[in-house]
Amino acid sequence: MENRPRRARRRLRTAGRRPHTALGVALAAVLVPALSGCGGDAASAGTATLKWTSSYFPAHWDPVVSGSGAQFRELALVYAALTRVDENGEAVPDLAESWDYNDKGDAVTFHLRKGLTFSDGEPVDGAAVKAAVERAKEQKDSALFGDLTSIKSVEADGLDATVHLTQVDYQIPQLLGSRVLQIASPKAAGSPAELDRNPVGAGPFVVEQLVPGTKAVLRKNPDYWDAGNIHIDAVELTSAPDASTVVSGLRTGVYNFADIEPSQAAAAKKAGLDVFVQPGFNAANISLNVNKAPFKDDRVVDAVRHAVNRQEFVDKLTFGYGEATDQPFPKGYVAYDPESENAYPYDPEKSRELLAEAGYRPGELKLNLVIPAEDPQAEIVQSQLGKAGITVTIKIDKNWATPFFAKDLTFSLYSTTGRDSAAQTLTAHFGPDGPLNLSSPYQPEGFGKAVAEVRRTPLDAPEYPRVLQRATRAGLESKALVFTYSAPNLIAKSPSVSDLPKNPAHINWTGVTVDGAR
Repeated sequence: MENRPRRARRRLRTAGRRPHTALGVALAAVLVPALSGCGGDAASAGTATLKWTSSYFPAHWDPVVSGSGAQFRELALVYAALTRVDENGEAVPDLAESWDYNDKGDAVTFHLRKGLTFSDGEPVDGAAVKAAVERAKEQKDSALFGDLTSIKSVEADGLDATVHLTQVDYQIPQLLGSRVLQIASPKAAGSPAELDRNPVGAGPFVVEQLVPGTKAVLRKNPDYWDAGNIHIDAVELTSAPDASTVVSGLRTGVYNFADIEPSQAAAAKKAGLDVFVQPGFNAANISLNVNKAPFKDDRVVDAVRHAVNRQEFVDKLTFGYGEATDQPFPKGYVAYDPESENAYPYDPEKSRELLAEAGYRPGELKLNLVIPAEDPQAEIVQSQLGKAGITVTIKIDKNWATPFFAKDLTFSLYSTTGRDSAAQTLTAHFGPDGPLNLSSPYQPEGFGKAVAEVRRTPLDAPEYPRVLQRATRAGLESKALVFTYSAPNLIAKSPSVSDLPKNPAHINWTGVTVDGAR
C-alpha cells in the first residue's frame, strides 16, 4: 500500500520498498481423463518436457487438504491463485489483475482478469474466489483454516471478489497467493474426494494422468492467462526414488529436474548439473509444550535454550548452504530482528546451573523427543542436551502429526517453509491458535498487540520494517520454540533446463525453457 489513502489503488504491486534477500509400484492407479481433445502421451516426441522427480510428491491434490507445506510448489503446476510473488517476495497479479482496499483497510476487492476459465470450462470469477475461501475455512479436513482467521466473509460481484476482514489487515494480497489460496473449480470442488483424484484448476498445466503417490503427467494449459510465457509443453512429475539414485538419474537423462538435499549438491555439480539455490523462508526449531512438565518451569526452558549450539546444525546438515538462526526468518529478510539475535547464547554450563536450580541432578531429567521419522536433527539435539545434563530418548511416531497439531506432545521438532505474509509466519508460530505453536493457547505477552499493528501498517509504509521487527521481537519472547538453523531450497537440473526466476520459496515457470526435445 502507498502510505497515503486508505483507498490505495493496487496495480502490479502490494509493497514497494521492502528489503529482501530472499524459499515404484503404486498400490492403485487412477487414470485421469484428458480434459480436452488432446490425446496420446503428453510427453510425446517433439515436445519440451520437464521431467521432475520430487521428494515431496503431493499426498493430496486438493489444495485445501494439501495445505501450505512444500507440496504447494507442485500443486502450482495445476492451480493459480489471486496473486503470486515476484523476485522480491512482493505480491503481484495472477488471476487478479489488480486490487484495492476500502478507506478503513478492513476490506479488499480483487478484480479478476476477463475471460478466464478453469480447465473444466467453468468461469474464473468472484464466485469461484468466494467458494475457495469458504471451503478453505470450513471444509472438515482443511489444512488452511488457521491461515484465514482475518477473513470474515467474501462478497462476489461478477469478476470482483471483496474480502471482508475481521480487522484492518494489509497483508491479505501477500497471504492469498499460491501457498494459501490455490483456487480450484467450484464445480470440481463440489466433491473434494474427486478433486483429490482429478485436480481442476486454472494454472499453467492440466493433469492428464495421475498415479497416486507416484506419478503425474501434465500438459500445457493453452487457456492459462499467461500461456504465452509458458514454454514447457509437458511435465512428467514423479516421486523421487532413493536419494542416492537421483543424481545418477539426472546425469543419464531419466530426469532433468529434482529437488535435492545439501549433501547431494557436490555430487550434482561434479556430474555437470546445475545446482539452483532457491531463496526461501525455511527455518527449523525445537518445539516445547509449556503447558506440560517439565517445561512449565522457565528454568528448564532456558536450560534448553542455552544448550543449543546452532552452528553444529549448520555444519553437519547444510554443507555450507545454511546459516544459524534463532528466528523463523533468514538474516536480511525484512522481518528478521537484529536486536533479538543471540539472546540465548550457547552455554551448556549455564544450562547445568539452571537445571540444578530447578532441582535436577545431571542426567536426572529425561525427555522423549517425538518425531515422525529418522532425522539427524534429533541426534544433534540428543547429543547437545546430553552435554547439558538432559537425557533425551528419540521416539518415532509415524502418526506424529495428529498429536503434534492436537498439542498433545511435550517435546518435538518442526521445520517450516514459512509464509509469504510475514505476519502470518509470526502468528503461525507464536499466536494462540498457531498451528506451529505446540503450546497453544499460550502466546508471549504483547505479541497479539504487536502483530495487530503489523496488519494495520501498509506494506510500503516507511515504518513497516520497524513495526514488523518489533512484532518478531515480541514473538521471540515465546518459551515454546527454540530455532536452530535455516537453509535455502536446492534444485539440481540438467543444463537443458534454463535458469529459473529466483522467486523466494516458489518455483516460477514463466519464461523457463527445456532444450533438446526429442
